[in-house]
Amino acid sequence: MINSKRNTRRKINSAYARNANPPQKGGFVFSTGNLFYRSFIKNIDLLINTNRMRSPLVLLENESQFNLYPFTLNRSVTDLRIGILSIREKWKLLLGINLSLQTIDQINEAQQNILIPANFIPGLFSTTATEEEIKRSDHRILEQPWELTEFNDWALRNDFSLLTRGRNSEPIPGHVKTTNPGQIFVEKGAILENCFIHAGEGPVYIAKNAVVMDGAMLRGPVSVGEGSVVKMGAAIYGATTIGPYCTVGGEIKNSIFLGYSNKAHHGYIGDSVIGEWCNLGAGTSCSNLKNTGGKIKVWDMKNQKFKTAGNKCGLFMGDFSKSAINTSFNSGTVTGICANIFDGAALTPKFIPSFSWGAQTGQSYTLEKALIEIETWMKFKNCILQEEKKQILEKIYKAL
Repeated sequence: MINSKRNTRRKINSAYARNANPPQKGGFVFSTGNLFYRSFIKNIDLLINTNRMRSPLVLLENESQFNLYPFTLNRSVTDLRIGILSIREKWKLLLGINLSLQTIDQINEAQQNILIPANFIPGLFSTTATEEEIKRSDHRILEQPWELTEFNDWALRNDFSLLTRGRNSEPIPGHVKTTNPGQIFVEKGAILENCFIHAGEGPVYIAKNAVVMDGAMLRGPVSVGEGSVVKMGAAIYGATTIGPYCTVGGEIKNSIFLGYSNKAHHGYIGDSVIGEWCNLGAGTSCSNLKNTGGKIKVWDMKNQKFKTAGNKCGLFMGDFSKSAINTSFNSGTVTGICANIFDGAALTPKFIPSFSWGAQTGQSYTLEKALIEIETWMKFKNCILQEEKKQILEKIYKAL
């Protein structure tokens, strides 16, 4: 174990030696307080001007992979959606190139790689920006799951500007009631029925083939992903991201639906992140504020204890999890993946492990049953469970 740690540290130091100071003792943690972060910002101009780049760009997984449970159990940090786009998609649009993803163990020390920490969320910049402009560019470092919602307002505005550069919105139908229509962008194929869109306090982006039904109310900043449906009478407040192929209704505020998930009925979801292929039964709601107004504690899976977050934290639900009708989630609740949540209690426990069968039964969802039901749900959206993802779920199940 000691040799392994030494080898990892040696590899990290070698990999970053050309662009940064060595990481702090104990291993690599990319955060705003360490030397590597400050050096990375100092040298960020290397990432922008493609004419000056002599080395391939690599997105590097780091400690954040373990801190962002449950969303990174079965995906890279770079594939987390914040704003309209995933972190990986932001880099691709900003630089015009695909970036590879590697871990420390995969780095070839002989190569002159430029390493971008996976949890670095870029702000807006131009490929023709000067070094000083780049250094002043806005950015965020994603270190905790609740920061997805804390940063989402900023990310939505940035992505809206990035995606609408040099493009024209489709005409907004006359029967749609709008405020500040210049900050509303509608892609081709989107259907807007008799709805209300208020972009006076932030932009609203409606992707192709999305449907916003009669009476739905959107108040920016908000994005509605490709193929998603906002049902009649829904109240969507900023800063909310509805990822692709979701169905949402009821009241949603300052939340992210990563994609392919349903909250089709009444109920409240606020300051929450909902993974992919989740289903919230009718009447499901979450608390996002303590009665005392104090700080909310959120389960830290890595250290097996609760950690203190902000004053507003709702539900953090891993992929493929489901809740029964009228489920009431406690503030700061964390659920793993593939949890089937039902319970007669007033509020759920604040931590529900992966593959739970019920919120407090102590029983497990069998892998075979979970996979069958995942495939059933995916058929509703004309999708199949890929073998690679099935193997990841099997690995997580065996590790419980």
